[in-house]
Amino acid sequence: MAGSCEQIYVQKALLPAGWADNVLVTFDDDGSIKTVKAHAVSTEKLRPLTLLPALIDTHIHGSAGADVMDATHESLNTISSFLATKGVGAFLATTVTAQHKDIERALIQVRDSQRQGVEGAEILGTYLEGPFFTSRHKGAHPENLLHQPEKSLLEQWIQLADGSLRCVALAPEYPTSLELIPWLKSQGIRVMIGHSSADYELAQEALNQGADGVVHCYNGMNGLYHREPGMVGAALTHDQCQVELICDGHHVHPAAIKVVHHCCGERLLLITDAMRAAGMPDGEYLLGEMNVKMKEGVVRTASGSLAGSTLTLDLGVKKFQQFCDISFAQAWLHGSLYPAKALGIADRLGSIAPGKQANLTLCDDLREIQATFVKGKQVFGELFTK
Repeated sequence: MAGSCEQIYVQKALLPAGWADNVLVTFDDDGSIKTVKAHAVSTEKLRPLTLLPALIDTHIHGSAGADVMDATHESLNTISSFLATKGVGAFLATTVTAQHKDIERALIQVRDSQRQGVEGAEILGTYLEGPFFTSRHKGAHPENLLHQPEKSLLEQWIQLADGSLRCVALAPEYPTSLELIPWLKSQGIRVMIGHSSADYELAQEALNQGADGVVHCYNGMNGLYHREPGMVGAALTHDQCQVELICDGHHVHPAAIKVVHHCCGERLLLITDAMRAAGMPDGEYLLGEMNVKMKEGVVRTASGSLAGSTLTLDLGVKKFQQFCDISFAQAWLHGSLYPAKALGIADRLGSIAPGKQANLTLCDDLREIQATFVKGKQVFGELFTK
């Protein structure tokens, strides 16, 4: 249950200018940050914890046995509550390829649950991953349900979502894709390309037409080859391309992760692509309409393709720090500030500063999440009541 908190006094905090000691943060009644004071002296008890801007998972299907495609408030609330335990304060509820009626049910439910509110991480809207993909790099998307994007269908779905559809993913090789990218952008919708056989030139053209980035880089696309750079090459070299990355050590080799970091810098966005098996024991699960199996934390289809992940974003940050040999603060920004910038909401989320929404998380010296706050309300951890 969420609890109100007026202020937090911590040993250390990650502020826009970097690390600061003895930081006092006060909250306003509207759920925003009122003041931030470093090197403070306060009558409140100093907590031997580190305060961080809450993480933002811009691509997640489910967790804790629940999935966005369940199209129920209960499932979205379960995902929201689980994410809060991992330091996530906001997320994009991500669909998968399915029958149109099932996608529509999910769009409507995300819209309604976003308005109603959930108990943990805030729902930022819907990320439509599928059905506008091609078969060669389909991954866990059912091939018989894939088809080209259609403006009339997108208009219908945008109307259903009523402002909550934030992102559409598509394969750029369809005849309709390149013309629909600028139209989707004119509707205020972010466009990502992936699950595609597009070559370097076509991927570059899609990005030049206004596509914002690539869906989970390396996965679901043509790889980097010295005489055919593929979509990966386009992602690494296009200065405006947002690059999603699943940093679990299974989807992408650590050395390839390091390559993306060196090439992309702040354009790299850590995601989980997690599905309902995240936080659950090994066994059989459903991803959309497809039966998948998790063994030792890795989820695969019957054909052996990876089917989402069981990664949590706090663990992804730790692995990213390790693989790229960077500081924890640098790694954390790829799951907090940079996703906020990518979504155009950095004026509200992603950093600890006066006027920003009070989406915050506390961790201990081992970087284990101890508490999470969303809009100034504590949604996870030992209750702070002052």
